[in-house]
Amino acid sequence: MKLSKFIACAAVCAFSLQASAVEPVIPRDDAMEKRIDQLLKTLTLEEKIGQMTELTLGVLDGPYDPAQRDNLTIPPAALERVIGQHKVGSILNVADIALTPEQWYEIVSQIQDYSMKTIGVPCIYGLDMNHGASYTLGATLFPQNINMGATFNRDLAHRGGEITAYETRASDVPWTYNPTVDLGRDPRWPRIWENYGEDAYLSAQMGSATVLGMQGPDPNRIDRFHIAANLKHFMGYGVPVSGKDRTHSSIGEQEMREKHFAPYLEAITNGKALSIMVNSTTNNGVPFHANARYLTQWLKDELNWDGLIVTDWADINNLYQREYVATDKKDAIRIAINAGIDMAMEPYDVDFCTLLKELVEEGEVSMSRIDDACARVLRMKMRLGLFEYPNTVYTDYPLFGSEEFAAASRLAAEESMVLLKNDNGILPIKSGTKILVTGPNANSMRSLNGGWTYTWQGQFTDAIADRYNTIYEALVNKYGAQNIIFEPGVKYLDYQWGGNFGPEDASGIPAAVEKAKDADIIVACIGETSYCETPGNINDLNLSINQTALVKRLAATGKPVVLILNEGRPRLINDIVPLADAIVDIMLPGNYGGDALADLLAGDANFSGRLPITYPKHSAGLITYDFKKGESSQTMSGAYNYDAVVDVQWLFGTGMSYTTFKYGNLRVNKPEFKAGDQLIFNVEVTNTGKVAGKESVLLFSSDVVASTSPDVRRLRQFEKIDLQPGETKTVSLKVPANDLAFVGYDEKWILEKGDFRIQVGDQVITVRATETKKWDTPNRN
Repeated sequence: MKLSKFIACAAVCAFSLQASAVEPVIPRDDAMEKRIDQLLKTLTLEEKIGQMTELTLGVLDGPYDPAQRDNLTIPPAALERVIGQHKVGSILNVADIALTPEQWYEIVSQIQDYSMKTIGVPCIYGLDMNHGASYTLGATLFPQNINMGATFNRDLAHRGGEITAYETRASDVPWTYNPTVDLGRDPRWPRIWENYGEDAYLSAQMGSATVLGMQGPDPNRIDRFHIAANLKHFMGYGVPVSGKDRTHSSIGEQEMREKHFAPYLEAITNGKALSIMVNSTTNNGVPFHANARYLTQWLKDELNWDGLIVTDWADINNLYQREYVATDKKDAIRIAINAGIDMAMEPYDVDFCTLLKELVEEGEVSMSRIDDACARVLRMKMRLGLFEYPNTVYTDYPLFGSEEFAAASRLAAEESMVLLKNDNGILPIKSGTKILVTGPNANSMRSLNGGWTYTWQGQFTDAIADRYNTIYEALVNKYGAQNIIFEPGVKYLDYQWGGNFGPEDASGIPAAVEKAKDADIIVACIGETSYCETPGNINDLNLSINQTALVKRLAATGKPVVLILNEGRPRLINDIVPLADAIVDIMLPGNYGGDALADLLAGDANFSGRLPITYPKHSAGLITYDFKKGESSQTMSGAYNYDAVVDVQWLFGTGMSYTTFKYGNLRVNKPEFKAGDQLIFNVEVTNTGKVAGKESVLLFSSDVVASTSPDVRRLRQFEKIDLQPGETKTVSLKVPANDLAFVGYDEKWILEKGDFRIQVGDQVITVRATETKKWDTPNRN
């Protein structure tokens, strides 16, 4: 049997009986389901297929030209062709560059009015609001997800989701393609900064908190201040074999189930996410858009989840244009829809509608599959209240762009920055110190924000976000212009796209070295400029030669050097780490990143961020913290020196503070346990320093012996606490016993009898499972 035939067949027969025995993830609303059934009976086949179709705004012509911003009227003929004739139920994308809330309302309301008039069903508009309402001018932009992961603070993720939802609804948009919960486990990958880090548990917790913030407490009744979240990119996207965007992965089913599925599972079962976007590529040769096992069995049937699955950009076409599992577009549509796709992000062609109709008439796609997919689209629209209120008006959102929202973003930026080195207490920098601010990232809003900022690549951020402070401007405000010397030394060229990957202008290095003579300390801001997706692919993970040369020349002056790493992924800096007296990884902290960094460098705030990734030291030494024990080739002093490491620059979870913390008296309620038990670990944490500080208390487990080679350790719980000098708090960390299970050779979950080593800070205890138990269903506790 050909692969394409097998995949299609598998979707039709897969596991439909199992779903009825599983409690629905989102509670069933009988009145809503009755309403959906009645509406399905009135819709024609063309109208149902139209609901399954999503096109880009550019197909509607007029509003896509940024030169026509004063007249955003959509041509009636375009509305008639797309909505009147083809009944298209969803539109996405931005008009080249971010719009004001008023402009968004002007565009979306025209689409909604026409859709309600001609079909009686509202359209659903979607945008990539990836770190705040990032496609709306004047909105509050948050740090990118990699920073949010570094906070280890669920409350900040939840608040960020709430504010993003509020300001997205102020833009008359009810749906965002966020959060991204792929595991960023390959530092070469250009989208690592869009995710919460490399760890499955951290990503699951932060992603779920964001979804709850976006959607609110009741997924069946989302009010006009919340939106539908869309988890992406289901799944395994962050570990391409080549390290390049949208390329093949080779993940075993055990690892896929145990780690890569985990953030989606949590964000669905706890966060109640209403929709999911699918990975563009293939795993072990099977395209995700054709994988009935993942789309239908794992998501819909095993979880009894009634949400919506949407493709990524034109990805059905990839089944025949790139992956070659389909003969043509019609065949590709057949495979994808039968595998479980509910909505096709085409995004340019309405021929999807015609071809899918033919497939139904020919019996290649069942009417029941069409009804199911259409029902999922209608259900999300009803949950959002779009039938009653197709539009949301910006004047009803007085907190848009408010100081309250700005304070939340600034706090998130502050808690996300990671102090990696501070020799001889060089930080904080005292008032009155003469500071040379240098490096290509020192005076750049673009670098602070990264991609998905006002435009896809973020190339116009400096002009649009000029009212915010760059690092240089924030340091001027903090220390006074008389104490700040500025000379970038190196500048990015080719500034329109991925400027970090084109040439750099290093002609300013001699000037920076000369100006260092007048400084007491050097703050060198290095890293990357903005990029997104495929334009961010690189062939060399090392920091650029020019920036490395700048740091070496400055260090040779004998003045203390503080390195500020402003980057979307960890660029290799092993040769300059010894030259720096202090190192701060700020990643992509957003519009308030400069101000937050200035507060931290001055000691007006305290560092509390932890690395959400493993920072590599060598280009041939890429590894994650949860490696297999047999991979350890040498030991080094790592976070709490747990004596099972490889040679990396900094470990996952690394992060320093201006104060010190002491851990003690780690204990557990059940030293012996079995599956289904709740383990409660208590540990005392004391601030033994002289200043207040926040500490992320991380609990790791190590399976001492298992039937498959166990990971060296896994993060199982975390809590962030705030301690005054001398203060002690008892932190309670709850770990369901089932979380200590793993996926075995037979792809079943198994908790095996035996010992587990539990570590919190430098405290270690052993707990013991008294029996072995297996189960088939997802690890829902």
